[in-house]
Amino acid sequence: MAQLILFIQQLLNGLSLGSIYALIALGYTMVYGVLRFINFAHGDVYMLGAFCGLAVTNFVYSFCQLDKFNAISTHTFIPIFVGTGVVMLSAMIFCAVLGVLIERIAYRPLRDRPRLTVLITAIGVSLFLQNMTQFFFGAQPQAFKQLIPVRAIEGLGDLTVLSSQAAIILSTIVLMIVLRLIVMKTKLGLAMRALSVNPTACSLMGVNNGLVISFTFALGSALAAAAGILVAMDSPSVSPLMGNLPGIKAFVAAVLGGIGNITGAVVGGLIIGVLETLVEGYGFPQLRDAIAFAVLIIILLYKPTGIFGRVEREKV
Repeated sequence: MAQLILFIQQLLNGLSLGSIYALIALGYTMVYGVLRFINFAHGDVYMLGAFCGLAVTNFVYSFCQLDKFNAISTHTFIPIFVGTGVVMLSAMIFCAVLGVLIERIAYRPLRDRPRLTVLITAIGVSLFLQNMTQFFFGAQPQAFKQLIPVRAIEGLGDLTVLSSQAAIILSTIVLMIVLRLIVMKTKLGLAMRALSVNPTACSLMGVNNGLVISFTFALGSALAAAAGILVAMDSPSVSPLMGNLPGIKAFVAAVLGGIGNITGAVVGGLIIGVLETLVEGYGFPQLRDAIAFAVLIIILLYKPTGIFGRVEREKV
């Protein structure tokens, strides 16, 4: 019985961590779907979303006098809810605009260039964002003030689920549903799906490919910002290098699920998160970061297209 409780506990922890990887992986997979290249600056967009949330949180605290936020009572629910929503929405809007600017300034002029050129540019953009953040905010981690009181949810027996973990899982579910509706039920979503199949045909049918690509960057960047806020709420500190390892692991998740496939990115993120927490929970914490790269090697050796990916033939 104790082993079953331990397994379920690690599974819940893994779902919380995997939700973060899934949100970041969606940006990789959507950009690859429409442009066929990997935006390695995406992890730094996630980091900047957390820093934007830090700035907005400090403002919200000072504006609303949120000492009361730490008092858990009925009258504080509305300001907690509103304050958290303001912080997350502000970060998502900021990163959506940032994603569009990155695409227009750094990637759009290179659209007809070899993929290696774009890849090197993406690495350069990543280093630029990291160093600019260190220049303005310093290299040291900074504390992120609590928006949601972190406490264990009662009534779960021997299981321990923190309020921050529940917020991560619920927020991810809501964002996934919204993304699904956008991609499947709107004209821009239809254009994204068509562009991923045949950009030339889209252009001939009157689709503004540039607008669709910018929208894709905005959408992926907004999801990365949401992930940054959720992580900052769970482990309340942010740093200029916080996007490096999660960004790489989210890329592995996208490859595992089948890069270019939205469902695959979500499933891949959850698998990586669960595997990491299981490895750590069963006594091998030193292997936690290695497991993602072991999965990457295995998937590239035996199924390079990923779980939901499909083989595409390219004419030469």
